[in-house]
Amino acid sequence: MSTALPAPCDADPIRSAEPFDVPTRPRLVIATTILASSLAFIDGSVVNVGLPAIGASFNAGAGDLQWVVNAYLLPLSALLLLGGAAGDRYGRRRLLIIGTALFALASLACAVAPNLRWLLVARFVQGISAAMVMPNSLAILGQTFSGEAKGRAIGIWAATGAAAGAFGPVLGGWLIDIGSWRFAFLINLPIAAAAIGLASLYVPADREGNEVPLDGTGAILVTAGLGLATWALTESTSRGWSLVALGTLAAGVLLLVAFVFVEKRLGDKAMMPLALFGSSSFVGLTLLTLLLYGALGGLFVLVPYVLIIAHGYSAVQAGAALLPLPLIIAAASPLIGSFAGRTGPRRPLIFGPIVVAIGFLLALRIAPGHSFWTDVLPAMIVIALGMAGAVAPLTTAVLMSVDAQHTGSASGLNSAVARTGGLIATALLGSVLAATGPALTTAFGVAMAIGAAICIASSASALLIDQ
Repeated sequence: MSTALPAPCDADPIRSAEPFDVPTRPRLVIATTILASSLAFIDGSVVNVGLPAIGASFNAGAGDLQWVVNAYLLPLSALLLLGGAAGDRYGRRRLLIIGTALFALASLACAVAPNLRWLLVARFVQGISAAMVMPNSLAILGQTFSGEAKGRAIGIWAATGAAAGAFGPVLGGWLIDIGSWRFAFLINLPIAAAAIGLASLYVPADREGNEVPLDGTGAILVTAGLGLATWALTESTSRGWSLVALGTLAAGVLLLVAFVFVEKRLGDKAMMPLALFGSSSFVGLTLLTLLLYGALGGLFVLVPYVLIIAHGYSAVQAGAALLPLPLIIAAASPLIGSFAGRTGPRRPLIFGPIVVAIGFLLALRIAPGHSFWTDVLPAMIVIALGMAGAVAPLTTAVLMSVDAQHTGSASGLNSAVARTGGLIATALLGSVLAATGPALTTAFGVAMAIGAAICIASSASALLIDQ
């Protein structure tokens, strides 16, 4: 998915974090985790708005633009679980500081990139560092607070993440309009500097980590497998299927199969314990997450791109068009979460994706001569209401679908799956990004119709939930 929004279970791995020394200024610990996490939320949303400008700067084709997004999502999706495990072993504060510093350096490299290849490498490094920062910033929250204070800290973190996702595209669009897409990457530098400074001063020192070995083999296999499969899908949707693309896809699938066998051998020491999939509810929730967040990830890439290229919006106007999604989700999710707590998550997880599908169909009205107020805004509001109906219940359902021993693994995996959905969706957008003129509007309409169908399939996956 787009990292413009927190994934459903981003905040839940902190439940398994062990307490450590109580900090002298806990509010500054919250500020540290917010600043570090907001790097991922802001960067993901800003880059989506900047795709047209990046494409023009480097004369990049559709496949190149897909990789500007996926070079970041690939390592983030594949290494998110490993990043949390590394923090447990080597120290969460240490990983947070190193990851944030690496993210800042990679952002600077993006801003000064002389060519597209340089930019893609820097984006890949950003994804690696985000996989270090995200789980460990939340684990620090979990080990700093307990009881009701932990709940308040999570709420502050989630609300701020939604705000960053909301205003990131507007700020980035403004910087793009007044100067260059390169300025948008420079937003990360002062944020990273503040996060590192606060972490060094106010996050208590790490205790001695555990000696559980990291699942390095699994990490290599899943990253290589997803990478090859993503390249094949990107190549095929941009230039058509070829023997090379088919062979690459087959190799990627084989590596992912090998990853599953390695995880089975490692048991509960694996980064993806296969015991999780013994629950039909968890299987259904994983499929629901993959489909729903895949559709949303495609939306976050296509809507600003089409508004800028086909309909003459400025970058800041296109960014503002996405504002209703994070704002409505942040406002409505607590109410829906309370309702799901009383009635169970199954019903809202069936109806939420259906409402999102209706929003995708409303987006078909985004055509030449459309009005933002009567065509774009209603579609975004309906999609946001549907997502608000799914986000909180999805988190609840994931935690209910496994035993207490696996809640951390289940929530972390669900978050990684959400981002993998965005990775796959972006890889399939080549034919839309390659289109121009009236063909772009037509291709966008087809993509929105397919997105609606994917959301309906996501809703059907909720029927596997037994709560």
